Amino acid sequence: MESIKQSLKPVRALYGGTPAAEFGPKALKAVRAAMVEAGLCRKEVNKRVGRVKRMFRWGVAEELLPPDVRHALDAVEGLKRGRTTARETEPVRPAPDADVEAALTHLPAPVAAMVRLQRLTGMRPGETVQLRPRNVICEGDVWEYRPRQHKTLHHGKTRTVMIGPRGQAVLAPYLERPAGKPCFSPREAVAEVRGRRRALRSTPDSCGNRPGTNRKGCPEKAPGEAYTTATYRQAVYRACDAAGVPRWSPNQLRHSLGTQVRRTHGLEASQVTLGHSRADVTQIYAERDAALARRAMLEVG
Repeated sequence: MESIKQSLKPVRALYGGTPAAEFGPKALKAVRAAMVEAGLCRKEVNKRVGRVKRMFRWGVAEELLPPDVRHALDAVEGLKRGRTTARETEPVRPAPDADVEAALTHLPAPVAAMVRLQRLTGMRPGETVQLRPRNVICEGDVWEYRPRQHKTLHHGKTRTVMIGPRGQAVLAPYLERPAGKPCFSPREAVAEVRGRRRALRSTPDSCGNRPGTNRKGCPEKAPGEAYTTATYRQAVYRACDAAGVPRWSPNQLRHSLGTQVRRTHGLEASQVTLGHSRADVTQIYAERDAALARRAMLEVG
């Protein structure tokens, strides 16, 4: 939802008073130019323009707009590399091991476990934050995690994350909760941080504000039940800043694991371990790929 709001922000700013049926290709190009001027990279501009198009496509499907609106907007092509002033992003690199280890010492236990688990399995940040005990099959030498939501679900693809012995050791304590509850809770992380602060408190409990008495009864931003990819990323950024190391993102942990698996078990094993759709071609390949991923994670994860 937040991504849709961000995509529509320049549309509302420039054409908030224009009837939707009158929003055409030139208006969409003006919105796109505003995104470029705001400093967004080329890929992000194309993503946001695509969301705007899908919004108008939905309006046509609901018979709120005439069909020619959709067709007109579809004529606007995405920005091409080398043919736009929009900046290009650098390729995503693996997170340096030394920087990850430094940040881990400043992370609360639930977030540190998420980082370690991602580092050992190569799962996506979105797959990590939604992990629940009921989605993990704890059988055999290698466990299987089947996320309910994943990147290629709308293409009819399935996703199975293999969890090896080292990953199992990280995850096991967090499976001792109700099956439908998130394994990693921001509430637990906040409670841990407050406990640390209390332990470092120099003023006796009998003096000044007693622990917890200066908290708002109804805070505007209370910790939620589960992390989002954004709050997970922000927690990592804060830890990097506290450790004095360059910021790295949770998604870089996938690249770290993928690089390691590719080096030790080959490109195909790396693709299936990370859940790339190109490795899931037919059922025969899927069976063979599962065996490859299982062997890789038994040794690596």
